[in-house]
Amino acid sequence: MNTPLTTHRNLVTLVQVLRKMERSSVPLDADQYRSLIAHVTAALREHPRDAALEVLLSDTPELAQLYENLNYEHAGLCRSPLEAAVRAEQAARAALAAAARKDTAGS
Repeated sequence: MNTPLTTHRNLVTLVQVLRKMERSSVPLDADQYRSLIAHVTAALREHPRDAALEVLLSDTPELAQLYENLNYEHAGLCRSPLEAAVRAEQAARAALAAAARKDTAGS
């Protein structure tokens, strides 16, 4: 039976494994990493949107980034500091403009 407490414990355990994998000096197997991300994603979707999740997201940048990516369609960069999000958007616009200029110059 999945209760909010077991769902939280599962997510915490998966995040610990994710953090360990991402900080490992040993090369990662891509399939193993994808499998872990799939499990973390499933656990994140099952987890209630409550204070415990907020604490976990605040304490775990890896999980917060995944959460933000999963919810981008509805919430945008909801967990990123506004300054960083604005800089990223400006850099993307500049890169697109530079690519458009190159394309026009090459034609």
